Amino acid sequence: MTARTKVKQALDQSKPGSTILVKGWARTIRNSKEVTFISLNDGSCLSGIQVVAEPDLPNYDEVTGIGTGSALAVTGLLQESPAAGQKLELRAQQIEVVGGADQEYPMQKKRHSFEYLRTIAHLRVRSNTFGAVFRVRSALAQEVHRFFAERGFLYVHTPIITANDCEGAGELFRVTTLDLAHPPLVNGEIDFSKDFFATGTGLTVSGQLEGELFAQAFSDIYTFGPTFRAENSNTARHAAEFWMIEPEMAFADLADDADLAEAFFKRLCRFALDHCGEDMNFFNTQIDKGLIQRIEAVAQASFARMDYGEAIERLKKAPVSFQFPVEWGLDLQSEHERYLTEQVVGGPVFILNYPKEIKAFYMRQNDDGKTVAAMDLLVPKVGEIIGGSQREERLELLERRMLETGISSEALSWYLDTRRWGSTPHAGFGLGFERLIMYLTGMENIRDVIPFPRTPRHAEF
Repeated sequence: MTARTKVKQALDQSKPGSTILVKGWARTIRNSKEVTFISLNDGSCLSGIQVVAEPDLPNYDEVTGIGTGSALAVTGLLQESPAAGQKLELRAQQIEVVGGADQEYPMQKKRHSFEYLRTIAHLRVRSNTFGAVFRVRSALAQEVHRFFAERGFLYVHTPIITANDCEGAGELFRVTTLDLAHPPLVNGEIDFSKDFFATGTGLTVSGQLEGELFAQAFSDIYTFGPTFRAENSNTARHAAEFWMIEPEMAFADLADDADLAEAFFKRLCRFALDHCGEDMNFFNTQIDKGLIQRIEAVAQASFARMDYGEAIERLKKAPVSFQFPVEWGLDLQSEHERYLTEQVVGGPVFILNYPKEIKAFYMRQNDDGKTVAAMDLLVPKVGEIIGGSQREERLELLERRMLETGISSEALSWYLDTRRWGSTPHAGFGLGFERLIMYLTGMENIRDVIPFPRTPRHAEF
């Protein structure tokens, strides 16, 4: 029995004259009296292989009736193709219809809008665009692990169900086994002591706090897993479920944090260019012209570093008007971030040392009493893509900051313990994996870079 050959292998490694078996789905079918052409794709690469079926096939009548989307097993002779745009084609000796598809199959040859394809997310992966997106996503996920493994980082699976809100924003999805129609009450409030975990719990917004615990034992760790925000946002950059990459390093300061973020981001840019060439060329021609040139520039750049105060002064002197105000103490908006990276620096830039009032409680307070050791990496066209900080390792200052921001020290007593016993300067950052995919593919909506998007009022498939 002939072993199956993937289409990518057939096109890259096989030689004309060899007999092979390929299996996949029919993307397009063209019938004529003398011959039928079938473009067969199995997802292993962007290119399909052209199958040439001629009337001497025993089941040629069946072959001419094959519908787009049908699953086929084709045994044939690999030969040089006379057609432009392809080196090889497969002259069919046997075609088996593994699974037929009728005329109602929704993925026809015409170009479909991304909005329409989101309504059939269970089938959109058979299209060229989404095939390319998810091959790149898979390859980058594996490269993330290689990057950290090479540097001796421990991979930590932090919990998905948690009793703490890392960001303190109250945007948790509630996890409960209580009877929602008749929950137990105490003084008019839900009594979570009767719940499964005997306390209120939700889906995690970040693995950072647990990651910090592991960094205080293993020095260098990272998490890479799903996170959740119950934020009623319908923008192209927000989803309720997404994946985060969060390294954490003990005995490290903000400069070390920025160094790691720069090396990491450049590595992923370089990897996409060097190892996902066919798909990246597709994005460059079909989705975002100039994409490869822009990513190449970032991969080769030396990332600038600028203090928040300087950034505000640069923005105030900008010869353009912004929609949002620019004042010391206010957070930077996307328009500000893009101006800084595209117009002021002309490349990637870290903005450092933000006002403490606009940053999370766990960030290390600077000696000026006004700012914290925070950093954001800004890149052209997107703005912020990585956010991180040195963490506050001093127990007294952390407790004071938690009190100021209304964070319960009792609920996070385990977190404070790491500051009581063997505390170290430590730092880390977070990179939203979908934001990374959007940046490297030119796709403009987060719903189109995650297999099954979860957004307000949408949890299909």
